[in-house]
Amino acid sequence: MNPTQLILLLFVGYLVFSLDKKQENIPVPPVLVIIGIGLSFIPFFNSVDLTETILYDIFLPALLFISAYRYSPKSLKEHAGLIAVLSTIGLLFTAILFGVITFFIGGIVVPITFLGAMIVASILTPTDPVSVVSILKQSADNPKIADVVEGESMINDGTSVVLFTFLSGMFIHDKNLSLTSFINEFLLVSLGGIVLGIFCGWAVSKAVHFTHHKEYQVMLSIILAYGIFLIAEHIGVSGVLATVSAGIMLSWEFGHTNKEDHYRESLDGFWDIVEPTILSLVFLLIGIEASGYLVFDYWYLSILIFLASLLIRYIVMIGTIKLFPAWRRELSGREIALISWSGIKGTMSVVLILTLQAESSAEGTDILLSLSFSVVLISLIVQSLGIFPLSRALLKK
Repeated sequence: MNPTQLILLLFVGYLVFSLDKKQENIPVPPVLVIIGIGLSFIPFFNSVDLTETILYDIFLPALLFISAYRYSPKSLKEHAGLIAVLSTIGLLFTAILFGVITFFIGGIVVPITFLGAMIVASILTPTDPVSVVSILKQSADNPKIADVVEGESMINDGTSVVLFTFLSGMFIHDKNLSLTSFINEFLLVSLGGIVLGIFCGWAVSKAVHFTHHKEYQVMLSIILAYGIFLIAEHIGVSGVLATVSAGIMLSWEFGHTNKEDHYRESLDGFWDIVEPTILSLVFLLIGIEASGYLVFDYWYLSILIFLASLLIRYIVMIGTIKLFPAWRRELSGREIALISWSGIKGTMSVVLILTLQAESSAEGTDILLSLSFSVVLISLIVQSLGIFPLSRALLKK
């Protein structure tokens, strides 16, 4: 991507965000994806290429840090149990059910192994709330809905990467399944990332006092967002969970006293600019990249898999919440349905698709990539555009 293409994409993003003044009815990401698909047919953008490195190492750490830093520590404390269960046990149950259904549905039409179906499930399990959280906050009276959706997404981004890495290792390198090794790896990578993030977030919250220059404090937050991600990935723990934990810890430390308000003002001002900038590029690039997957013979299969994903997420969600009386009292059946619909496949799913594309030359990889990307596109567009009317219908507001 050359500088001219970059500036033009940013300008398109600026126009879309500027026209969406209310930012409550029509989510911006699916609009950007559709525009990106249109741009892919213009020869000038033929050389634009979205890689796993660009998305995972450059864009993702900033988006994760922004979400975590803004997420209310009070909300996390209030919903920690539900978020933890949905992002771990719930995620594993979702992936297993999704893999089984994908294997049986897909096996009728295309040659797909059970392991291949499980990889598709692991790719499509992480959720991306960026399209819907602002709408949920506007249209839902119960703030718990947006809090649970956003909190679950931050954590399951990390746990889904661990699951995908384990399954893709089996697929690419023909490893044998070992439940013990998976549990050990899952706990080590996940907990290691969380502990590292908490420590570094706490350390930066103290280090920020060494200078009163706002620009240097902002620089320190950038170092935290990207540095902790790179360190975690280098030592073999979850960079996603490390960045999320660091952002939450920094926010929690700043929330102890009003003396930290001027730090928040500086950081908020900077990251408020970074977020729409990166989101514009990410979703436009996803749209441009999607053009290579539009000519696909099995769209009807993708639609069936998408519908199955909605049903499975609802079953796991309502089963988890109804199992515990405290959670059951907090959320009604309609609110659970809305949370289920809000589990949109987005940035992390595309990261995993691009990772598989770069690392695997195994037989059957192409069909896994096409199925996964087409379901992500359907989810991004249908669920994002449907969230506002659905929230109005379910919550009768």
